[in-house]
Amino acid sequence: MWILRIAVAGEFLGHGMFGIQGKEQWVGWTQDLLGVDASLAGTIILLVGIMDILLAILVLVKPIRPLIMWMAIWGLWTAIMRPLVGLPIWDFVERLANAGAPLALYYLMKKE
Repeated sequence: MWILRIAVAGEFLGHGMFGIQGKEQWVGWTQDLLGVDASLAGTIILLVGIMDILLAILVLVKPIRPLIMWMAIWGLWTAIMRPLVGLPIWDFVERLANAGAPLALYYLMKKE
């Protein structure tokens, strides 16, 4: 259980830090997918980054099943988004663990 909690926290902390830093590629993807300008896209990425960091902390302190499911869905979306912005399908396949790790944690929490 702790291995998955740490793995999920690491995933979301890393993504969160990229969001806070305003990763240029992600800002561009947000512009393309939502049809917004760079300023708004940057703000969205910043807010998502903050949310990801809060979730990373929460999964270590007190994991909550509905939020873990949200993390799995969000991880799946971030994987699916890669081909939607023109990256190869393998970028999606490589990132399936972004959904799989939170989903496995969710499943194990159900067993407790």
